[in-house]
Amino acid sequence: MTMSATLSTPIPNAAACSAECFCPLPDGRLLRIIATRRPRANRAEVKCVVAGAPLLSERMQEVVRLARHTEALFDSREQVVLSLEPAPPPGERGWELAAVLADRMVRGVWQAPAGGVAAYGWSDAWHLGRLDGGQRLANAGRQPKIQDGCQLVLGGSADVMDSTALQFSHIGALHGHADPAGALSSARAWFPLHSGGINDSLAWVEVCVRPLQAEEACEEEDTIAAPGLDLTAQQAVRQALGGARHFDGRALGRWRTVVRFSQTRFQGSSYQLALVMADRLARGREFVPRGRLIASGCSAAWHAGRVDTVEGREAKMELILRQAAPGDRVLLPHAWRQELEGAAYAELAGALKAKGASLACIERIGLI
Repeated sequence: MTMSATLSTPIPNAAACSAECFCPLPDGRLLRIIATRRPRANRAEVKCVVAGAPLLSERMQEVVRLARHTEALFDSREQVVLSLEPAPPPGERGWELAAVLADRMVRGVWQAPAGGVAAYGWSDAWHLGRLDGGQRLANAGRQPKIQDGCQLVLGGSADVMDSTALQFSHIGALHGHADPAGALSSARAWFPLHSGGINDSLAWVEVCVRPLQAEEACEEEDTIAAPGLDLTAQQAVRQALGGARHFDGRALGRWRTVVRFSQTRFQGSSYQLALVMADRLARGREFVPRGRLIASGCSAAWHAGRVDTVEGREAKMELILRQAAPGDRVLLPHAWRQELEGAAYAELAGALKAKGASLACIERIGLI
């Protein structure tokens, strides 16, 4: 079916009082980490409990505290209590990523999929957000025993039997953010895919850039690849990025770029604003949101930085509002604000704010 591309800050009120994350082990066992939150009341901001394993409790507390250094903003008014059962074998570290995700879920920093989440991974540098360990689970040769619909998240880069698993080498990728220390910089932005049915969803576009070497001098559009798209769509992607980089002034002739879409069977050009913003995030030309960046818009003059309107306003706004999460930044064409009555726009902005997201209607990039 062809679909048309038409539509963290901790927030206590937006987070559940408890959250759980599973950890499948290479030996086939399944661990469960439960996180609860309560007023801090002069207690430690993180408390970890593993029966009969005080050293493991201390390590879990250290992991969670270090991982919080990668968050844009931290609210210390609440205490998070984490428990793990059963205790993992000595030397097993795959539970670390699950503990970090449970801590973020209960505080509303990250919203888990509806079917739940299982995670396996660790880090030797949690304060830098680096992830590793997924290869160990893949090499075990066992299919993880998790419930149907549960999202598997793996640390590092690994070939796994479950093609639906999410693999991240940096914790910021949960929100589409780039690794500041990576030679390859990649970022994601989301855009609404609207087909008028149950398949409506937020799709993502990922832009990965690396600096061009001196001997690689060539035309800007020749440095941009978009595998998976037909030739017409690839050319549209190249023209949009080339025009937007021309608007940046000194962005041309500096990057080799790969563009990927979570869904390649779409029509229309309303993905372009998300594409351009993902490119600007990857190149360090835009402020990084606390959550995801969700955008809908196109342009007939990206070289001038102009953002034009797109069709399907009502359906897209409804879809974005339904799927917005705490920390998300929503960018829409300025023409939509002009078309909406003042009360309707205020209602939309208020509804997004109540969910912890922000809204901006823009007429040019670079002025956000």
